[in-house]
Amino acid sequence: MNFPATPSDRWKAWIAEGFGIGRVRHAPGTWGSLLGVAWTIGLLSTRSAWAYAAGTALGLALSVWLCGAAEKILNASDPSSVVLDEITAFPLCLFPLAGWGLAHGRPFPGPSVWMSLWHGWFFPSAFLLFRLFDIWKPTPIRQSQMLAGGWGVTIDDALAALAAGAILCLMNAAWT
Repeated sequence: MNFPATPSDRWKAWIAEGFGIGRVRHAPGTWGSLLGVAWTIGLLSTRSAWAYAAGTALGLALSVWLCGAAEKILNASDPSSVVLDEITAFPLCLFPLAGWGLAHGRPFPGPSVWMSLWHGWFFPSAFLLFRLFDIWKPTPIRQSQMLAGGWGVTIDDALAALAAGAILCLMNAAWT
């Protein structure tokens, strides 16, 4: 990998690398996903479905742009140090379940509700399912990586998060 030459490139690469967390030697995607949990809790703290959706959409848009830029800056295709895609995709794990709740007249929950859901097993389950789908990459997740630039880097993680969310929604329906 190349060291970014300009200050602008250094900033773009640093953000795309999850503010440096992607430079961790072992399992950078896992560390990025943990930062995604923190991002999700921050979005949930707004207690607004609109703010949650807008923050998620903005994060994903930035991921497409910055991860695509980082590929060029670092001269590598989907470098393992680039973890902004994991960070910004993680909130999508909650979309199916939150949508189900909103469709059934339930208010958009804050972080304390999600953390207590299933006696504290919700976030660990979301995290493990997200990592499983992100690593395994079943069809069509694997094929989405063929999209150009930051789209391919980000969309596979978004699909992995939605798949994890669908499983969580089924688990919730089974346990409630």
